[in-house]
Amino acid sequence: MRAVHFGAGNIGRGFIGAVLQDAGYFVTFADVNKELIAKLRSSIGYSLFELGEAKKETHYENFEVLDSTADEAALIAAIGQADVITASVGTNILPAIAPVIARGIQARSSDSPLVIMACENAINATDILWSNILETLERLPKNIFFANTAVDRIVPMQQADSEPDVAAESFCEWVIDKSGLAGTDLKIPAATMVDDLQPFIERKLYTVNTAHLTIAYLGQRNGHDTIAGSLRDLIVRDAVARVMEETSMALVTKHDFDSNEHAKYVHRTLLRLANPLLDDQVERVGRQPLRKLSRFERLIGPAALLAELGEEPSALLEVVEASLDFMSQNDPEIALLNSKLGALTPSEFAQEVCGISPEHQLAGSLERAIAKHQGALSHK
Repeated sequence: MRAVHFGAGNIGRGFIGAVLQDAGYFVTFADVNKELIAKLRSSIGYSLFELGEAKKETHYENFEVLDSTADEAALIAAIGQADVITASVGTNILPAIAPVIARGIQARSSDSPLVIMACENAINATDILWSNILETLERLPKNIFFANTAVDRIVPMQQADSEPDVAAESFCEWVIDKSGLAGTDLKIPAATMVDDLQPFIERKLYTVNTAHLTIAYLGQRNGHDTIAGSLRDLIVRDAVARVMEETSMALVTKHDFDSNEHAKYVHRTLLRLANPLLDDQVERVGRQPLRKLSRFERLIGPAALLAELGEEPSALLEVVEASLDFMSQNDPEIALLNSKLGALTPSEFAQEVCGISPEHQLAGSLERAIAKHQGALSHK
């Protein structure tokens, strides 16, 4: 069995690529980071260190690595022979990898099934990849399938000079929507196959990612640089607890989750985020605030659900306010965010950035939060 995985970074090596190799796949990593490519090529495999109660080391050698630009012909050939194509490159990069995947599909000489999955922290990310591939192909050959996924594993910032080895938490969850696979068996034992992905992806996004982002934004607002440092602050911990109460109400109501089981899921999530071995910089966790303020992302998504239930998402809106203050020297979205805050009215900002129309139940509260921030800026 053969797989092509776009993105040889920490998630690629420490999660998706590792799970695929565990399942018996030979993995072709495709990346553009020449330094990382050189390290992977010059070493005899790499090790994954799992940071749980008992540390575990697994060594991986069942892979190759290609430069997506310099080795395009070899990459197209690998796609032509693959059973599975996966990606963990960020949703904004998915359109960039679509053309070479399309050319690889055209190079296929076999009618054997090919399953394509984007493994990103976003709802229905595979649909983005699918639509961009169709711009090149117009029509798909038979037995080409696309599956949306929900993925969950915390891979913290790595120690200096540790590449190509990677450290990650022991916990991992890969949920795959099998509804469009026509019975294709992916032979990935660690993955969970489901007929309806939406409950799983929203549970993860609005619990794990929302909590992580809350810690980052409220942590920076209260003078902390790291996730662990933020969680030692009672103000931040109280905010996280209130946010989780709100997202839990929205998720349990929408998806009819068992409230006790969901409470256990939240508790386990907070224990994972508090693991000192998984500490991270709040600046890294909070980056790309514009994307994270979009309609179905980790703040506005659950806030809108709660507002539709007639509830006031006050804790989530507190995090939204903090997101507007977020600072990062290396994030181009910060300048664009501040430009929009200066140029748009609260209603315009809510519509353009957050996807909330004036008629939506969340509009009033969200616009007041934005106006409050703009007012504070005008008095500085």
